[in-house]
Amino acid sequence: MSTQKGVASEGSGAVRSWPHRRRFEITYHDVDALNHLNHAAYFPFMETLRCDYYLPLLSTNDPRELDIILAEATCRFLAPAGYGTVMVGEVAPGSPLGRTSFALLYRFTAPDHPETVYARGRTVVVCYDYTKAQKKPIEPKVRARLEEDAVPISGEGWSSP
Repeated sequence: MSTQKGVASEGSGAVRSWPHRRRFEITYHDVDALNHLNHAAYFPFMETLRCDYYLPLLSTNDPRELDIILAEATCRFLAPAGYGTVMVGEVAPGSPLGRTSFALLYRFTAPDHPETVYARGRTVVVCYDYTKAQKKPIEPKVRARLEEDAVPISGEGWSSP
Protein backbone atom coordinates (compact mmCIF):
# COMPACT_ATOMS: atom_id res chain seq x y z
CA MET A 1 0.00 0.00 0.00
CA SER A 2 1.30 3.44 -0.84
CA THR A 3 0.02 6.97 -0.83
CA GLN A 4 0.89 9.02 -3.88
CA LYS A 5 -0.49 12.17 -5.43
CA GLY A 6 -0.74 13.59 -8.90
CA VAL A 7 -2.56 11.27 -11.29
CA ALA A 8 -4.11 12.85 -14.36
CA SER A 9 -7.87 13.15 -14.35
CA GLU A 10 -9.79 11.24 -17.03
CA GLY A 11 -9.34 12.91 -20.38
CA SER A 12 -8.53 16.33 -18.92
CA GLY A 13 -4.75 16.34 -19.11
CA ALA A 14 -4.85 18.20 -15.77
CA VAL A 15 -3.13 16.72 -12.74
CA ARG A 16 -5.34 16.36 -9.69
CA SER A 17 -4.12 15.23 -6.31
CA TRP A 18 -5.95 12.32 -4.74
CA PRO A 19 -4.92 11.49 -1.19
CA HIS A 20 -4.64 7.71 -1.38
CA ARG A 21 -3.99 5.04 -3.98
CA ARG A 22 -3.14 1.35 -4.09
CA ARG A 23 -2.67 -1.30 -6.76
CA PHE A 24 -5.08 -4.16 -7.32
CA GLU A 25 -4.26 -7.20 -9.45
CA ILE A 26 -7.24 -8.92 -11.05
CA THR A 27 -7.35 -12.55 -9.96
CA TYR A 28 -9.10 -15.46 -11.66
CA HIS A 29 -11.69 -15.46 -8.87
CA ASP A 30 -12.82 -11.96 -9.87
CA VAL A 31 -13.43 -12.47 -13.61
CA ASP A 32 -16.58 -13.63 -15.37
CA ALA A 33 -16.99 -16.00 -18.33
CA LEU A 34 -15.95 -13.21 -20.74
CA ASN A 35 -12.69 -12.61 -18.80
CA HIS A 36 -13.98 -9.24 -17.55
CA LEU A 37 -13.58 -8.13 -13.97
CA ASN A 38 -16.98 -8.87 -12.44
CA HIS A 39 -18.81 -5.69 -11.50
CA ALA A 40 -19.25 -6.83 -7.88
CA ALA A 41 -15.46 -6.99 -7.36
CA TYR A 42 -15.19 -3.20 -7.41
CA PHE A 43 -17.15 -2.84 -4.17
CA PRO A 44 -14.62 -4.72 -1.98
CA PHE A 45 -11.88 -2.68 -3.69
CA MET A 46 -13.72 0.52 -2.71
CA GLU A 47 -14.17 -0.83 0.82
CA THR A 48 -10.42 -1.44 1.11
CA LEU A 49 -9.62 2.03 -0.20
CA ARG A 50 -12.15 3.56 2.20
CA CYS A 51 -10.51 1.87 5.20
CA ASP A 52 -7.00 2.66 3.91
CA TYR A 53 -7.91 6.35 3.73
CA TYR A 54 -10.28 6.84 6.65
CA LEU A 55 -8.74 4.78 9.47
CA PRO A 56 -5.57 6.92 9.67
CA LEU A 57 -7.82 9.98 10.08
CA LEU A 58 -9.02 8.33 13.30
CA SER A 59 -5.42 7.55 14.33
CA THR A 60 -6.05 3.81 14.20
CA ASN A 61 -5.65 0.84 11.93
CA ASP A 62 -8.48 -1.13 13.55
CA PRO A 63 -11.68 -1.34 11.45
CA ARG A 64 -13.67 -1.95 14.65
CA GLU A 65 -13.04 1.71 15.48
CA LEU A 66 -14.74 3.05 12.37
CA ASP A 67 -17.32 5.72 13.14
CA ILE A 68 -19.00 5.68 9.74
CA ILE A 69 -21.81 3.66 8.23
CA LEU A 70 -22.44 3.21 4.52
CA ALA A 71 -25.60 4.88 3.19
CA GLU A 72 -25.05 4.43 -0.57
CA ALA A 73 -22.63 2.78 -2.99
CA THR A 74 -22.49 3.34 -6.73
CA CYS A 75 -20.08 2.29 -9.45
CA ARG A 76 -19.85 3.17 -13.15
CA PHE A 77 -18.11 0.58 -15.29
CA LEU A 78 -16.26 2.29 -18.13
CA ALA A 79 -13.79 -0.22 -19.64
CA PRO A 80 -13.21 -3.96 -19.26
CA ALA A 81 -10.33 -5.23 -17.16
CA GLY A 82 -9.30 -8.87 -17.57
CA TYR A 83 -7.45 -11.52 -15.63
CA GLY A 84 -3.95 -10.37 -14.63
CA THR A 85 -4.69 -6.69 -15.21
CA VAL A 86 -3.11 -4.42 -12.65
CA MET A 87 -5.10 -1.31 -11.90
CA VAL A 88 -4.63 1.63 -9.58
CA GLY A 89 -7.51 2.42 -7.27
CA GLU A 90 -7.73 5.89 -5.79
CA VAL A 91 -9.98 7.49 -3.20
CA ALA A 92 -10.73 11.09 -2.28
CA PRO A 93 -13.47 12.78 -0.30
CA GLY A 94 -15.87 14.79 -2.41
CA SER A 95 -16.74 18.39 -1.69
CA PRO A 96 -18.99 19.78 -0.46
CA LEU A 97 -19.20 17.82 2.81
CA GLY A 98 -22.43 17.53 4.74
CA ARG A 99 -22.87 18.05 8.48
CA THR A 100 -23.03 14.33 9.32
CA SER A 101 -22.22 12.73 5.97
CA PHE A 102 -19.81 12.97 3.06
CA ALA A 103 -19.06 11.27 -0.22
CA LEU A 104 -15.93 9.32 -1.03
CA LEU A 105 -15.03 9.13 -4.71
CA TYR A 106 -13.07 6.30 -6.30
CA ARG A 107 -11.42 5.76 -9.67
CA PHE A 108 -9.66 2.75 -11.12
CA THR A 109 -7.05 3.40 -13.81
CA ALA A 110 -4.22 1.71 -15.67
CA PRO A 111 -0.92 2.31 -13.82
CA ASP A 112 1.01 3.55 -16.85
CA HIS A 113 -1.97 5.13 -18.63
CA PRO A 114 -4.10 7.03 -16.10
CA GLU A 115 -6.30 8.23 -18.94
CA THR A 116 -7.60 4.63 -19.13
CA VAL A 117 -10.35 4.62 -16.52
CA TYR A 118 -11.85 1.20 -15.83
CA ALA A 119 -14.44 2.42 -13.34
CA ARG A 120 -15.52 5.29 -11.11
CA GLY A 121 -17.30 4.83 -7.81
CA ARG A 122 -18.95 6.85 -5.11
CA THR A 123 -20.02 5.99 -1.59
CA VAL A 124 -21.96 8.16 0.81
CA VAL A 125 -20.99 7.57 4.41
CA VAL A 126 -22.65 8.86 7.55
CA CYS A 127 -20.72 9.50 10.75
CA TYR A 128 -22.34 7.22 13.27
CA ASP A 129 -22.24 6.69 17.03
CA TYR A 130 -22.67 2.94 17.35
CA THR A 131 -23.16 3.07 21.14
CA LYS A 132 -26.08 5.50 20.79
CA ALA A 133 -27.26 4.02 17.45
CA GLN A 134 -27.54 7.44 15.84
CA LYS A 135 -25.75 9.65 13.37
CA LYS A 136 -23.37 12.30 14.63
CA PRO A 137 -21.58 15.36 13.22
CA ILE A 138 -18.27 14.88 11.44
CA GLU A 139 -15.54 15.32 14.07
CA PRO A 140 -13.76 18.71 13.59
CA LYS A 141 -10.28 17.16 13.16
CA VAL A 142 -11.61 14.68 10.60
CA ARG A 143 -13.61 17.39 8.80
CA ALA A 144 -10.47 19.54 8.45
CA ARG A 145 -8.58 16.69 6.81
CA LEU A 146 -11.50 15.73 4.56
CA GLU A 147 -11.80 19.34 3.39
CA GLU A 148 -8.05 19.52 2.77
CA ASP A 149 -8.13 16.34 0.63
CA ALA A 150 -11.48 16.94 -1.09
CA VAL A 151 -12.07 17.13 -4.82
CA PRO A 152 -15.23 18.71 -6.29
CA ILE A 153 -17.91 16.05 -6.68
CA SER A 154 -19.31 17.66 -9.82
CA GLY A 155 -15.84 17.74 -11.40
CA GLU A 156 -15.79 13.95 -11.22
CA GLY A 157 -19.22 13.51 -12.80
CA TRP A 158 -21.29 12.99 -9.65
CA SER A 159 -23.96 15.01 -7.90
CA SER A 160 -23.87 15.89 -4.20
CA PRO A 161 -25.39 13.36 -1.78
